[in-house]
Amino acid sequence: MSKNEIPKQNPKQKKGLTNALKYFFGVGDAGFVLMSNIETFYFMTFLTDLAGFAAGVAGVINSVFTIVDACLSWLYGGIINGTKAKKWGRYRSWLIMVPWMVPFLYAFMFIRVSDNEWVSAVVIIAASIASHVAWNFSYVANATLISIVGKTPEDKATLASSRATWNNIGGLLFSYMGLPFATLLAGYVGEKNKFAAAAFCLGILMVVTYFAHFKMTEGYEEIETETAGKKNDKTKITIREMFASLFQNPPLMVLMLADLAKWCVKFVTAASAIYYFRDAMGNPGLMTTYLLCVAIGAIIGAFSMRYIAKAISSRTTMIIAYAGMAVSLFLVYIFYGNAMTVIALMTLAQFFYGMAFAASPALYADTVVYATWKSGKDASGWIMGLQNLPLKIAVFLRGMILSACLVAVGWKSGVVLEGTARQGMTISFALVPAIFCLAGLLLLMFGFKITKEKVLQYQAEIDARS
Repeated sequence: MSKNEIPKQNPKQKKGLTNALKYFFGVGDAGFVLMSNIETFYFMTFLTDLAGFAAGVAGVINSVFTIVDACLSWLYGGIINGTKAKKWGRYRSWLIMVPWMVPFLYAFMFIRVSDNEWVSAVVIIAASIASHVAWNFSYVANATLISIVGKTPEDKATLASSRATWNNIGGLLFSYMGLPFATLLAGYVGEKNKFAAAAFCLGILMVVTYFAHFKMTEGYEEIETETAGKKNDKTKITIREMFASLFQNPPLMVLMLADLAKWCVKFVTAASAIYYFRDAMGNPGLMTTYLLCVAIGAIIGAFSMRYIAKAISSRTTMIIAYAGMAVSLFLVYIFYGNAMTVIALMTLAQFFYGMAFAASPALYADTVVYATWKSGKDASGWIMGLQNLPLKIAVFLRGMILSACLVAVGWKSGVVLEGTARQGMTISFALVPAIFCLAGLLLLMFGFKITKEKVLQYQAEIDARS
C-alpha cells in the first residue's frame, strides 16, 4: 500500500456514534450497579441478621469468595481474547451469552438452604463465586466495547463519559430505592428472602440493560469468520502475547498504578464517611445530605468529561481530575471542623472523581491502540479487563486503611470524639485518599506519555497495515 493510499474499510461496519450510543451507552452499567449493590450494601447484613450465621462464619464466607474473586479478576479479558470468537463478535457475544445465568446464581448468595451452617456456607460461597464469574465476563466485554466502538479519541471519551454517567446514576438510584425495593418484596417472599428476591429482580434488569448495549453496538464490531478452511481470528492471542501486551506496555502499567488512587477515593471515602459524621461531628443525619450531594457531583463530573476531553484530551482531563481530587481532599482535612464545608468540598472531590472515572477507560483504550501498534496483536479484552485489578486491590486496601486509622485515633463505638481526634477521623476520609491522588497525579504526568496526537498516529499506522 502506498503512503498516500487510504485503507479500505469494511462496508458492513458502522462509523461514527449514534445518538443512542452517545447518551445511552451505560444503561447496562446502571443495571449492573443496581444489581451488584445488593451485595455491596447488604450481603454481610443478610449473613448475620437474616441467615443467622455466627460472625466468624460470616467473615469466612465473605473472605473466601472475595479472595477468589480478586484472584480471578485479571483472567476474564485473557479468556475472551484467548478463545475462539463467537457468533456475534468476540466481545458483543458475551453481553448475551452469560448474563441470563446471573439472576439465578446471584439469588442463591442470599438464601440459606440448610439448617447445617457449613453446608449453607458452602452453597453461598459457590453461588457467590459462580455469579461473579458469570457477570465479570459480561462486565469486561462491555468495558472493552469502548475501544471497539470508539474509532477516535473523542468517540472513546464520549462512550466512557456516558458509561460513567449512567454508572453513577445507578448508584444514586440504589441509595434511595434499594432497601425500600427489598422491603416491598419481603411482603411476597418473606423477610429472610427479601434480598434474594431483590437480587433476582435486579439481575433480570441487568440482563435487559446489557441486551440494550448488545443492540445499540450492532454493526460496530467486525465478525471474525472461518473461510475456506482458514481461521480469521484477528483478535485471538496467546498467553505469551497477553503478558507481552502488559509488560511491554509501560503506559498501561503506569495507568494501573495511578488508577488505584481513583478507586481508593471511591471505596475508602465511602467506608469512612459514617465515622466522620457520626463520631467526629455527632450528626449521623447529615449522611443523607452528603450521599445526595456527592452522587450528584459524580454524575455531573462524569457527564462533563466528554466535553472537557474533546477540548483538551482524555489524558489531560485525567490529570486535572487527579489534581482536583487531591486539593479538595486536602482541604477537607484542613477544614474538618465545619460539616457543611466538608460536604461542599467532598462534592467537589466527587465531581473530579466522576471525571476520572469517565476518563480512565478511554486511557485504557489508548493503551490498547499502543499495544496493537507495537505488537500487531489486538489484545482489547485482556487490556480493558485489567481495569478490574486496581479495583479489587482498592477494595482490599479499604478495610486495612480504615481499620488502621480507627486504631490510630482511639475510636470507640458510641463515643463522639473531641479535639484533634475529630481531625483524625478525616485521615482515612480525606488525607490518605488525597495522598494516593497526588501519587497518581505524578505517575500520570511523568509516566503516561500517550497523547491524543500519538493515538491518532498509531491508529493510522495500524489501519495502513490492514
